Amino acid sequence: MGRPATRPTKLKDGYYIEIRNKGSRTGVKLYSGTKLQMHRAIKMYERSKEVLILGESVDGKFVNKEPKLHVVG
Repeated sequence: MGRPATRPTKLKDGYYIEIRNKGSRTGVKLYSGTKLQMHRAIKMYERSKEVLILGESVDGKFVNKEPKLHVVG
């Protein structure tokens, strides 16, 4: 099986959201190449999951430091 990774993975340039179960503290990051693809992914998960918009990643760092919770509406 091997050893687990010790370094955090490098993020690709693009847009990221985090999908969580409602009430959970951790989730899964989803990558989208464009803003339109990110909005489609948000629409797909907004009814059943909590969606955190992490924003745009450039050179492995997020442009906006604070993630924003997406509210259905």
